[in-house]
Amino acid sequence: MLLKTNNLKFTINLKPILLSSITLLAVNVILAQEIIEEKVQDTVKAFDSEKLVNFGQTNDTINTFKAQKVDGVAAVVGDYIILDSDIDKSYLQLQAQGVNTSEIPRCQLFGKLLEDKLYAHHAIIDSLPVSDAEIRQNINYQIEQFLQSTNGSMDKLLEIYKKDDEKSLRDEMFEINKSNELARKMQAKIVEDVEVTPEEVREFFNKIPKDERPTIGTELKVAQIVVEPKVTEEEKQRVIDQLKQFKADVIENGASFRSKVVLYSDDKASISTGGKYTLNRKKPRMVKEFRQAAFSLQEGEISDPFESEFGFHIVYLEKIRGQEYDVSHILLIPKVSNDAIIEAKERIEKIRQRIVDGDISFADAARESSDEKETRNDGGQLINPETQDYNFELTRMDPELYSQIQNLKDNEVSLVQTEKDRTDKIKFKILTVTDRINEHEADYARDYLKIKGQALNEKKLKAIEKWQADKIKDTYIKINGSYRNCEFASNWLKK
Repeated sequence: MLLKTNNLKFTINLKPILLSSITLLAVNVILAQEIIEEKVQDTVKAFDSEKLVNFGQTNDTINTFKAQKVDGVAAVVGDYIILDSDIDKSYLQLQAQGVNTSEIPRCQLFGKLLEDKLYAHHAIIDSLPVSDAEIRQNINYQIEQFLQSTNGSMDKLLEIYKKDDEKSLRDEMFEINKSNELARKMQAKIVEDVEVTPEEVREFFNKIPKDERPTIGTELKVAQIVVEPKVTEEEKQRVIDQLKQFKADVIENGASFRSKVVLYSDDKASISTGGKYTLNRKKPRMVKEFRQAAFSLQEGEISDPFESEFGFHIVYLEKIRGQEYDVSHILLIPKVSNDAIIEAKERIEKIRQRIVDGDISFADAARESSDEKETRNDGGQLINPETQDYNFELTRMDPELYSQIQNLKDNEVSLVQTEKDRTDKIKFKILTVTDRINEHEADYARDYLKIKGQALNEKKLKAIEKWQADKIKDTYIKINGSYRNCEFASNWLKK
């Protein structure tokens, strides 16, 4: 049982590395995601140790399998194969990302690949939706990241990854991304309904021996006040009029919406795909204003300009596929004048001085003056995205936030800091630290949310164990060669 638990921990810990689709090294470790043609799968099933039995297969079929065997078919899981080279490439990936692979047995890494293929196989059986458009959009982003390492040279990139042309690189990346997305969705489905009751949390905590209870690092609360430069009404109207002109040009003159995106959109991340996104009615992804505009359109329609927190948009609905909507959009961000930037900086400096002078509390100043609507009503208090409470563990804090508050004493107000978001919108903010709690042994009442999270993770782990055990029994699995000697945590050999 210990071995199984350790393997499952290994699976969870490595997932961000093995399933990452946006890092430069992702292509370096392309894991074969080939789907076996029917005749090859039948031949693989006939393979027994050192010999092949011909059940009505042609010589070409056997030759096909022999070629695969020379190439190193380590295993078959449902409709997927795993090659010997996949494991080697996985080691290279981990090493390149700084992981000490000397402590990761080959059998353990092989077991991780078996799990991934099991997830993907059953995701297809369960018809879990995966958007090809989103996958291609992600690949475009990956390619952009990869090209940064080659100074924009696609030829050099193809040489590094041993591909003849860009299409073959993209095709292989598509299969990898699709399989990874299928596996991710299958895992999410397995645990989507798993919950823990307060009594289960208490039982979980009471089972931990007192001398083994976790230590909670130093915690504190962080609050901030944000001031953003104001955009003039004249500038907003200029942007709205420009978007209206784009819409009219497409409808009345037959202009290309995609060309407008490429030439004018401020959403740089989507320009390479013509501003395209895929929305799902059941799974909100974009901001509310964007979804409302998109879902109100008929195929071929273009929305009127509308405003979101990112700027002003128009949306073109290309196609409706059941619950999925393929849309393209143009984003224009109103320009902020230098005078507005100076005014905002002066405004937050005055707010800070009032707090320092004791004329107003930080919380009241946030409620009165902060432009950040998410935190304003809570007196500027930030919510920890991991625990959903106000406490931040110092050693696990986001590095950027840590750098902003690391030198602050309790209730001290930081100097004014300048920040830009991903659209280059500038804003100013001040921060303070409150309610510092020093390192301590986990306490049920004080640390309930953290303990609940650990109890939930344990329950999810058990749900995954059970799912794996059940699906392994129901799935065609073939382990070849020396890999049959591995001591697997799960019953892959069906003994």
